[in-house]
Amino acid sequence: MIFTIEALLFALLVFGLRLANYAISTIRLVFIGRDRRMLASVMAFFEAFIFAVVTASVVSDLSNWLNLLAYCFGAAGGSYVGMWLEARFIVSYSTVTIITRHAGESIADRLREAGFGVTVTHGEGRDGAVDIIRSSVVNRDVHTLFELVHSISESAFIDVEPIRALSHGWVPGSSARR
Repeated sequence: MIFTIEALLFALLVFGLRLANYAISTIRLVFIGRDRRMLASVMAFFEAFIFAVVTASVVSDLSNWLNLLAYCFGAAGGSYVGMWLEARFIVSYSTVTIITRHAGESIADRLREAGFGVTVTHGEGRDGAVDIIRSSVVNRDVHTLFELVHSISESAFIDVEPIRALSHGWVPGSSARR
């Protein structure tokens, strides 16, 4: 295989298109998860178009290692870019449930002081009474919430679940109180 400027530029084009293809795919999956059917469908069209064009170009000459590498690195890079775009521009939420036998009120107070909305329920666990603390948070704040809880109780059980939709209530970091 001879490396010419045209061959390198074509490999760069394959890389860029594959990167875009995977980034679109990642964002499309977010829209599917949020039941945004029209947006997911439009993105699927562009994803399929780019995929068909790029794949046809690469499969037509599988002995061209430069294009194969560009194709594979574009997929890897596109996956990373898609996740970066989602984290940067798409606000996602999670419900965090904290179950603790001790310090439930202290944890709730500390989270409230930090600006988190909190609901406390008293329950019964295998070994007796527990406090169940729930908070709906912006995903990028989950780590902060974990640190606050663990600063009070390292043994607290913490469960994080993605939220598909929100309605009403207090969610810090959201554009408006719901």
